[in-house]
Amino acid sequence: MRLIVGLGNPGPEYAETPHNLGFAVIERLAEQARLRTRQHRARSVVRRGRLDRDEVLLAQPLTYMNLSGAAVSALLESEGLTPADLIVVVDDVALPWGSLRIRERGSAGGHKGLESVLVALGTEEFVRVRLGVRPPEGWVGDVAEYVLAPMSPEQRQVAADMVAEAAEAVRAILREGPGRAMTRFNRREGAPQPRA
Repeated sequence: MRLIVGLGNPGPEYAETPHNLGFAVIERLAEQARLRTRQHRARSVVRRGRLDRDEVLLAQPLTYMNLSGAAVSALLESEGLTPADLIVVVDDVALPWGSLRIRERGSAGGHKGLESVLVALGTEEFVRVRLGVRPPEGWVGDVAEYVLAPMSPEQRQVAADMVAEAAEAVRAILREGPGRAMTRFNRREGAPQPRA
């Protein structure tokens, strides 16, 4: 069993923001696996089933981004899983729009949701798939406001392509392991920076 968690914020007002791309990847994976039945467990919306050959639990924490660790920790405990069984999907303002990075370990890089997961689990040793949402060059303002603002039409198009690619990256991690998946997906430079 693998636990795949997309980080985001619950509620329709956040659905079209860069900060919810983790949620969008979970929706895409659920569609691909035809997992329609949702349950509420451990402060999350979850779907259980098979993705390709693997048994998975797809989760979207309902704790709001900055408290995601509580939900992730509770889900791992309830399933008898360890951080080695976890894949976290998250947006990343340090990466250009359209780029993906798979990592097997590492710091939160300033991401409050990822930091919450690291603190709750007490380890950096879990796979994460990071989706680039860097603000445009010359951006002056609060990064939190930027990632919580609705995406422009151009950003939404790039985001849709990135979500599809991130879902494929997760499936590659399951099939081939993170090392091979990193070789395939981490080389991509990303799309041209969309206008905000």
